[in-house]
Amino acid sequence: MTKTSVIEQDLKFRMPTKDDGAAVWELINEIGNLDLNSSYSYILWCDMFSESSIVVESEGETVGFISGFVHPNKPDTLFIWQVAVRETQRGKGLGTRMLMQLLEREQLTNIRYVEATVSPSNLPSQYLFLGLAEKLDTECVVGNYYLSIDFPRTGHEDEQLYKIGPFQKGNNE
Repeated sequence: MTKTSVIEQDLKFRMPTKDDGAAVWELINEIGNLDLNSSYSYILWCDMFSESSIVVESEGETVGFISGFVHPNKPDTLFIWQVAVRETQRGKGLGTRMLMQLLEREQLTNIRYVEATVSPSNLPSQYLFLGLAEKLDTECVVGNYYLSIDFPRTGHEDEQLYKIGPFQKGNNE
């Protein structure tokens, strides 16, 4: 097993590669309530942001994905863009396990904060990030960030910023 992958029960957690882009696009498309971006964007994301993103497979099928990046203006902050969990894996803590696996990566040793934007109607993501703060024994500050008027006239909800931290590595036992 390499440093970039971890086996947990029947799940394999690993860094994505460009070859995962199509399967990730299919997963996001299947979920249906996440913003679906172009297939190209997922190929690019899996290729260029692999160190701060994670793919989870079960029996060769992509069942989880998180896209994240180190904030360009805050090198101690991991910004989470999308969290996707296949319906068959929901309610099992996979989102939290993916986040914890990311935070343990050697490439992310300087991370002390996690940020994400979450719409008010997305209760699962709210619970995910509030639970992460609890697990890391730190606070989660929630505030307005992107307003619905910032988006094109598509009816997009506001996006609130969830800022978790600061935390120290090793708090997540």
